[in-house]
Amino acid sequence: MNNAVFNFREPKNETVYRYMPWSDEYNQLNKELDLQSSNEIEIPLIINGKEVRTGKTKKLTMPHDHHHVLATYHMATEKEVKMAIDAALKAKDEWMNFSWIDRASIFIKAAELVSKRYRNSLNAATMLGQGKNCYQAEIDSACEVIDFLRFNAFFASKLYEDQPTTEYDMINRMEYRPLEGFIYTISPFNFTAIAANLNTSVALMGNTTVWKPASTAILSNYFLMKIFHEAGLPDGVINFLPGQGSIISNVVINNRDLAGIHFTGSTSTFNGLWNQTSAQLSMYKSYPKLVGETGGKDFIFVHHSANPLEVATAIVRGAFEYQGQKCSAASRAYIPESLWPEIKNYVLDMVSAIKMGDVRDFGNFVNAVIDEESFDNIMSYIERTKKSNDAKIMIGGEGDKSKGYFIQPTVILTTDPHYLTMEEEIFGPVMTIYVYHDKDFEETLRICDKTSPYALTGSIFAREKYALIQACKALRYAAGNIYFNDKPSGAMIGQQPFGGARSSGTNDKSGSHLNLLRWVSPRTIKETLLSPTDFRYPYMLS
Repeated sequence: MNNAVFNFREPKNETVYRYMPWSDEYNQLNKELDLQSSNEIEIPLIINGKEVRTGKTKKLTMPHDHHHVLATYHMATEKEVKMAIDAALKAKDEWMNFSWIDRASIFIKAAELVSKRYRNSLNAATMLGQGKNCYQAEIDSACEVIDFLRFNAFFASKLYEDQPTTEYDMINRMEYRPLEGFIYTISPFNFTAIAANLNTSVALMGNTTVWKPASTAILSNYFLMKIFHEAGLPDGVINFLPGQGSIISNVVINNRDLAGIHFTGSTSTFNGLWNQTSAQLSMYKSYPKLVGETGGKDFIFVHHSANPLEVATAIVRGAFEYQGQKCSAASRAYIPESLWPEIKNYVLDMVSAIKMGDVRDFGNFVNAVIDEESFDNIMSYIERTKKSNDAKIMIGGEGDKSKGYFIQPTVILTTDPHYLTMEEEIFGPVMTIYVYHDKDFEETLRICDKTSPYALTGSIFAREKYALIQACKALRYAAGNIYFNDKPSGAMIGQQPFGGARSSGTNDKSGSHLNLLRWVSPRTIKETLLSPTDFRYPYMLS
């Protein structure tokens, strides 16, 4: 095997389970939901493969029932952060000298474990801890986790294949070295798959990580760690550190061996990390690589040739799936006045039919938002709109946090394209619509482009191809992922590499080889076969 040239073939995306009532997958998932709901567990830190308990603890509760405790988790102090950094640096030499095939095989096995053995465990943890319904969990904590693990192995094999040309008198090679030091990974609450990818994409390329998971995603993220280790991940490659972000980041960023940050979260947090690292560049061994996917104010832009029912469906799905808590969720729409009456009726009918409640009731399309802070922030926008002269609430607009953090799907109609909820990221089930005159198509495209500081995702709806092309050109820098006649969310690994620019991040396209390229430092090696023996060049000998 040592002399074999091995590559992973391009995989297929994992099949999505449908969870039809009383199917086998339906029954098995409900059994796991009952099990996790009835057992409160203790979640330690994991440093160098060992469980560490600090005694400084917090409770993890269900978003849809914040009186129900799922777990007690331990939080890192400065001492444990330093331990995790030491563990990552100690594990680095042996890990990076593994054959990349051996590294990849660990994550391919992890994908199989998720697919065949722990699918229900990971989905149930994501549903209960992060407030996702069964379908939103399935496409995230099962399918997307699996796809990241499998496709990244394929992308790595293609990357390593990329070699320079060689002449007869020399041999040229490109070595893709891991970065020198450790990587700091910071994952969000809203996607279990992002937590998996932030760490495994980095580790696949020979790096080791110090991982700060979101406090509200601790349960599913802890299960991920256990799966990685069952798959054979060596101790110290990924170190799991729940805790307060400011404490962990302060220790990490002040360590000279910091080689990079892999981040998904708020724009303000990423800006703060960038400023902190920039302020002390002279301290680091090398320039840290900062890769971040941050906020979004994602749009649906409609041309008068569009199909009204398709637009309405995209608005409702795009804005209200997972309570609008996706960085790609639709939150502003531009609709021509000729289509508005029909689209409005469709949207109102659909939203009126939405059921909201407990994730264990599979008939609920909308569940609770993640926590009280998020609830209060979203409701503040809704309450301001109720008092505004420039906007009105068409449907929804009420919230109740007495048991769970529930907010009705809310549609706002505004006469001002620069109204507050058209510009600012809300990260909740709120869609704001601006109706424009059909003749102002080009002008409204310019407004859409300049309205938001973000540039993550966007949709363009039109039957006329010329309108799609015109809008795509006008919105060239308004989104890193653009969709024709579809909602602006639901990117598939290997099909729509994901990421945006402007204030939405560094656009390093997770789900492709481009992201993996950020976690290596290429070295060119030239071997001269017959070395010169005379310092003079031929032209000097005449």
